Amino acid sequence: MRAFVSVLVVCSVITCASVARCSELQQLAWPVACELGTTCFIQNYVDYDPSDKTLDFRCGHRTYDGHDGTDIRLPDLDVQRKGGEVVAAASGRVTHVRDGMDDVSVKVVGKAAITGRECGNGAVVEHGDGWSTQYCHMAKGSLRVKPGDSVRTGQALGLVGLSGNTEFPHLHFTVRHDGKIVDPFAEGAAKGECDSGRSLWQPTQGAAVSNTPSTDIINAGFADRAVTMDEIETGEVKRSLPGAQSAAIVAYVRAIGLLADDEQALDLRSPEGQVVAEYRAPKLPRDQAQYFISAGRKRADAAWPPGTYTATYMLRRNGVEIERTAFIMVIEEPR
Repeated sequence: MRAFVSVLVVCSVITCASVARCSELQQLAWPVACELGTTCFIQNYVDYDPSDKTLDFRCGHRTYDGHDGTDIRLPDLDVQRKGGEVVAAASGRVTHVRDGMDDVSVKVVGKAAITGRECGNGAVVEHGDGWSTQYCHMAKGSLRVKPGDSVRTGQALGLVGLSGNTEFPHLHFTVRHDGKIVDPFAEGAAKGECDSGRSLWQPTQGAAVSNTPSTDIINAGFADRAVTMDEIETGEVKRSLPGAQSAAIVAYVRAIGLLADDEQALDLRSPEGQVVAEYRAPKLPRDQAQYFISAGRKRADAAWPPGTYTATYMLRRNGVEIERTAFIMVIEEPR
């Protein structure tokens, strides 16, 4: 197999050789068959800062040092196992593929086990005039293309996975022109300018793609016991819903893209509107790629009262509430 481009290529220049040639690239389709903000989320953008600091195209920090693409994540491994299609962002010819790497977190196998194969299972598609797109961390055995294949925009390449250098199910999507990294959200952006440059996304989806919020709630639900981040990531927590006889009722929320000094709160109320449990998290000491909070209470009576229980998550930034989301669960009447 010919050499496969690593996901960890670090480029300090995010630009194109010429504006004229940049304009020749087809506008890009979203490379995952999902609904952005509902069934998939942007975890990280391209890092613009050539130093050990980070900067995304909005002058925010939803990236990490040296990150050369866009990470499109699924909410958890339970969703990933059901199959999330990776599709060609533009028509072209497949030049490289890799398959056969296991879908397992790098936290489990260690970085030494995937050295030189950080991209995991994936593909590279060339589009002409020096343009290419790369698709990384795909599911083992899911690749549907081989080198030399012609693909059209939107054609399935495989499935989102957990292969290579990753701890969560996502597609790492990279755009290059003449070997240099191009941010599809801000092609040709001037150095140091926020929200500049040109979006390469198709107009039909450009608004949804380019106006993603700085913070997303990716998981919210209820459990019959205290929960952990690992259980949320695997999706196992969704199989522990509370009932009338459960030892506890716990509400939980996981968010991504949180910033230093953000304040979070979570209230859980009974069918009568009384507070069952509440939690006010301390201000975050630093930016957080992901963070979860929970609020719950152990059962004190013979059974939990039937009816609709409501949890409300609130996020304050710089003293202003920027997010308020409510979600519910129902405990049925005993039969």
